Formats: sequence, structure tokens, C-alpha cells
Amino acid sequence: MNIGILQCDNVQEKFVSQHGDYPAMFSAFLKQVDPSLTFTLYNAKASELPEHIDACDAYLITGSRHGVNDPLPWISTLETFVKKLHAAQKKVLGICFGHQLIAKALGGKVIKSPKGWGVGMSQNNLLQTKPWMTPNQEHFNLLVSHQDQVVKLPDGAEALAGSDFCPFYMMQIENTLTIQGHPEFSKAYSEALLRERQTMLTSHCYEEGLKSLEQTKDDALIAQWFMNFLHYPIQNK
Repeated sequence: MNIGILQCDNVQEKFVSQHGDYPAMFSAFLKQVDPSLTFTLYNAKASELPEHIDACDAYLITGSRHGVNDPLPWISTLETFVKKLHAAQKKVLGICFGHQLIAKALGGKVIKSPKGWGVGMSQNNLLQTKPWMTPNQEHFNLLVSHQDQVVKLPDGAEALAGSDFCPFYMMQIENTLTIQGHPEFSKAYSEALLRERQTMLTSHCYEEGLKSLEQTKDDALIAQWFMNFLHYPIQNK
């Protein structure tokens, strides 16, 4: 399977040597389940997108330091492409910014959350179980780094997991699966981001974020779910 990575940001240069850039993170994350995967990279920030939607078997939209409501032309261009993918019933994964952008493009609503930053390790409860969710697990932890949140789902979308802090943490709409967390992050990279952003956070948020990194993360579980989903039969409208 070839997955098209629609890259919406880069790791800051000072972190790349130790943590790698996002394509390398996603490759390592998904190849722990399927080493045969190949990837095609598209620079979505430069409005570089596939000429044909069937150029790849499936697509993954990454996170970004930008917000989906920022008035940037490349974000509007990417939203239009998401609508094309959805209409063509292509399999798509959305991560953090990708999760929010897909929700917005398909009719949902995203705002800067009055609850503040989500940082460190998030704890989430499964709201419903799908056939591709094997092995089954009722709770899972993932690293996060976000201010915006989806507050209204698109028509036809289902919330699959959530928490009091982020009710719409994981969403499925037909052949698209999205998640607010960053399963591709390592704890070391999450800690580096936290320390970089310390002045942007309240002292409580910062300290709790660092402390939360002591918890286990379920990235391998999410990688398995993602691959199960990508191989699951296409759901027709």
C-alpha cells in the first residue's frame, strides 16, 4: 500500500537532528505494523497536491502549527481536495490539524478552545467500537499538542473516542478516520515542544503536561487500528 502524506508543517530545524521530520515520524509509526508500506510526500503548505486522487491508495493529512481557520490560501486549497477525496470515497487519515481540517471541510466547526492548550499525554475513552478496532481497548493514551478543537461534527460523522477535555477526539465519516492526538510523536519530542512553549502555557498546564509524560502511550494500538481501517472494505454512501 502506498500512502500519500499531505504534509502541513515541518519540525523546527533545531529539533530535526534528534527527532526527525514528520514524514519520518509517520513512516516509523505505521511501519511498526506493516513494514511493506511506501509513502509519497506532498508539500500541502506549498499547495502541492496529487494531480489525480488515485495517485495513492490512501492519504494522511498531518498536524500543523497553523489553525484551520487561518486565512491562508493553501488551507482552502487543501479543504477543496479533502472534499474531492470524500466524494470519491478514498481512504483518508487525519492527524490533529488534519482531523480539524477534515471536520471543517465536510461541514463541522472548529474553534480555539476556551479550555486552553492540550499538551502532554491525553487519556481518552472509546465511545463506540468498530469492526476494525482490533485488538479492542476501551481506553487509550496519546500525546497531544493543540489549542483548536472540533466542537461540531460534520453530518454523518461519528465520534469514536473522547474525553471531558476533548469530546470529539476521534471521528469517522465513511472512509475517513481522524484523531486529535499525535500517535507519531515520541515522548522526547513532546517534552521538547512543551519546554519550547513553556512561556505560552500556564504554569499548571506546563507542569501537568510534563508529569503526564510518565504515562504509557498507545501509539502501537492506534497504528494497528489505522492499518485495519485502511484495509477494511470501502463503505459506500
